[in-house]
Amino acid sequence: MQLLRKILFPVSLVYALVVYLRNYFYDKGIFSSKSFETPTICIGNLSAGGTGKTPMVELLVALLKDNYKVAVLSRGYRRKSKGFVLADDSATVGTLGDEPFQIFSKFSDINLAVDADRRNGIEILEKRSKPDVIILDDAYQHRKVICGFSILLTSFGNLYVDDWYLPTGNLRDSKKEASRAEVIVVTKCPSNLSVDARNAIMAKLKPEPRQKVLFSYLAYDDSLTAVDDSISLDDLKTKKVTLVTGIANPQPLIDYLKFKGLRFEHLKFKDHHDFSNSELDILREKKCILTTEKDFVRLKDKVSNLYFIPVKHQFFDDGELVLKVRLQEFMK
Repeated sequence: MQLLRKILFPVSLVYALVVYLRNYFYDKGIFSSKSFETPTICIGNLSAGGTGKTPMVELLVALLKDNYKVAVLSRGYRRKSKGFVLADDSATVGTLGDEPFQIFSKFSDINLAVDADRRNGIEILEKRSKPDVIILDDAYQHRKVICGFSILLTSFGNLYVDDWYLPTGNLRDSKKEASRAEVIVVTKCPSNLSVDARNAIMAKLKPEPRQKVLFSYLAYDDSLTAVDDSISLDDLKTKKVTLVTGIANPQPLIDYLKFKGLRFEHLKFKDHHDFSNSELDILREKKCILTTEKDFVRLKDKVSNLYFIPVKHQFFDDGELVLKVRLQEFMK
């Protein structure tokens, strides 16, 4: 795979040129961008792959929903529906996509919608729901919308400043576009990342004076959840466990489970994997399956003996408080 990526370097140059021209046309007003009356918060990244966008959306919802009427707008990647869909009691993974359905399952008291056309989605939400704030999930590249507040995520193991354009690297947008963010969050850090190491990353990112750089790691819950049951992670140490992942980067979870002394086989699938009937038959033969929350919402009605491990962003120092204050200042 790495050799193929190197061979495709000329293609990445063409991709880089297209990205440059697209941003240039938006910067010069040749391509139009639109702002909206409702405050909008954008969460996204510059690189393809998992940076923890869904847990960040959930964190923002939790921070805002008690004081504001919150709406979340996502593309609804790999859903089977088309156009604008507003989540309700009949919502499924098929109508929303796995990550939006996960968010709605956890926060059913908010307005959650999916629409690949973010402008159209915002306009309909403003008419139907009249939210106080709209959180745009994975919308950093959607420059047709001018966002009021942008949070850029970059993974500790693959900082955007060290990356290169697709397909040789994972960059899907220009590094200089990081300047549009109010907050940059370095995610998936080691939980013991030193102050010196954080300062070294800050020196590489070179944030502007107005930008705040925060650091977080993935905090896994030792209480595992099923459809109508829960057990502790320690309870699995005596069981034959199969870990099933369909996410971009399962390595942090694998490392955590090994650190906790869990022995398991790992069945790895691509991100947003749509499980076939033959794959489901294999899973049904397993005694105990541990999976991610995103995979759980796709498998819970099809496989028994299924548990997921909750995860959230845990910030270093007072990072969450800093983020909360920045959001409060924006919403004034």
